Amino acid sequence: MVRKAVFLVLIISVSSLAQAQVRTVIDFNKDWKFLLGNDSTAIQPGYNDTKWRKLSLPHDWSIESNFIKDAPATNQGGSLPGGIGWYRKTFLLPASAKNKNVNIEFDGVYKNAEVWINGNYLGKRPYGYINFHMT
Repeated sequence: MVRKAVFLVLIISVSSLAQAQVRTVIDFNKDWKFLLGNDSTAIQPGYNDTKWRKLSLPHDWSIESNFIKDAPATNQGGSLPGGIGWYRKTFLLPASAKNKNVNIEFDGVYKNAEVWINGNYLGKRPYGYINFHMT
């Protein structure tokens, strides 16, 4: 009889814990800005990106280029030119996110992706076309 009582308490505790940890997912695919090229000052929150191209994700800028037989990426890189592209997004967190852990998840970014939020460096993901998240 004691075992049954303990088991029921454990189930109730686990069930209460699961209900307390609700996950909210916000779709971030719309309203991005893009620049093909390198501008290291783009990490600053007040950077003027009004001339950048507006787009939605997923997006692969390299396939918009011409195929070049002698591209640095060779045919293993699709014979497409390499380079650097910047993506920026301005957003507001909902009030419900206050004092909560927030993750940004990326489903597939090409190699050497670096992430900043409000000028703060979150990290680099050296591998390509794999999902990752930043906290």
